[in-house]
Amino acid sequence: MVEAGVVELEAANGHGTEQVKLKTMAAEHPAAEGEAPNGNGHHAEEDDDSEGEGEEGANGGGEAEKKKKKKKKPKKKKAAVSKVPQAPALAQSEPPRVGLTKMFPNQQFPIGECHEYLNANAFRTTSEEMRAKEKEIMSEPSTHAFNYNAIRRAAEAHRQVRQYVRANVKPGMTMTEIAHMVEDGTRALIEENGMESGIGFPTGLSLDHCAAHYTPNPGDKTVLQASNVLKVDFGIHVAGRIVDSAFTMTFEPTYNRLLEAVKDATNTGVREAGIDVRTNDIGAAIQEVMESYEVELKGKMIPVKTIRNLSGHSINPYQIHGGKNVPIVRGQRGDKMEEGDYFAIETFGSTGRGEVFDDGACSHFAKQVDARHVPLRLQSSKHLLNVINSHFGTLPFCRRYLERAGEAHHLLALNDLVSKGIVQDYPPLSDIKGCMTAQFEHTIILRPTCKEVVSRGDDY
Repeated sequence: MVEAGVVELEAANGHGTEQVKLKTMAAEHPAAEGEAPNGNGHHAEEDDDSEGEGEEGANGGGEAEKKKKKKKKPKKKKAAVSKVPQAPALAQSEPPRVGLTKMFPNQQFPIGECHEYLNANAFRTTSEEMRAKEKEIMSEPSTHAFNYNAIRRAAEAHRQVRQYVRANVKPGMTMTEIAHMVEDGTRALIEENGMESGIGFPTGLSLDHCAAHYTPNPGDKTVLQASNVLKVDFGIHVAGRIVDSAFTMTFEPTYNRLLEAVKDATNTGVREAGIDVRTNDIGAAIQEVMESYEVELKGKMIPVKTIRNLSGHSINPYQIHGGKNVPIVRGQRGDKMEEGDYFAIETFGSTGRGEVFDDGACSHFAKQVDARHVPLRLQSSKHLLNVINSHFGTLPFCRRYLERAGEAHHLLALNDLVSKGIVQDYPPLSDIKGCMTAQFEHTIILRPTCKEVVSRGDDY
């Protein structure tokens, strides 16, 4: 990549201006709707588990001759997969501060990784009826539940922000500094605009045995250590459509196999998902893959356990947890996936018990979607509820976001709203101390013609 000089851009964090380096980025423009965005105008026949393929070299002429003489077995049909297009040949800065509408002047954002449906739904790929339905959705997004292009805008912002985060998060940084790195980039790239576009939920930065729902509260001085296992879970929304994706970072190789297990399990969940699939069947497939892995710790082989009381979920407009769950273990109640569903497929693995509990000071909150009217006696509670309604609606928020909105003294009123059932608290979720947990997550759309993994990138 070629540096194109240094410019001053307005910082997204409200602290004046900062110097950011602009760089050019290698590009493939997204394909037209209905085409696979792999640069060739057609779908690439690949399996989801393609990582590592092509690493085996030729075995010499004699071995090649033997292979030629072998009778070829009929190949099992695989779903066609189209790869994610890269960013356009326009400038992004370091740190990322260039809004995506400037990078994509035609306002068409990259299509995600597309998978053809198989078996009873294979007809959808070529069905004129399904293509017509999809074309109608694209031409009149405001009259339908989905605006694919808005979702893709959020997904591209997620890819670019996390690319910078993965390259620049280092031991010695405070958790607050890391949170600001994610959130300042998000606000700038998505061009935050009230309830129209912005952060989808607080940046999860759960460490070690804590699997989810930790973000630093005001005054938190926690420092990232080289021995930590860090889960980075953040969301970006456009018009209330949240792209929810997560990854895990380590800074030494001890827990690499744990990360491999969880990534493999998440990709299994993505592969198994589809129209008419029961989510409990997906959970069984996820658990089988996850628990086939072991981690070597101090000379002992420790089995990776699926965290059984966490799950994936459907996503509704301005509501991160919709009505359907995607379990990650067998034997749980399942829902039927349907055309038009929008899911976060996420899995969690642990070297501990494989079960989490509420642990520590709460940092995540959200107004209840179906909150009933309750009289509020405290004036401060009434005021804070108005702030929540205007800044977040039913999107999750954290205490740092309340301070950013000018509410430095909010704790009493917030606790009152929680006790009244107007706001729901989401405490950190942890396995036993001393164990390590990991997470990977992707967002998918079950389109009429294919399954689109909108958050897929070159990284995971």
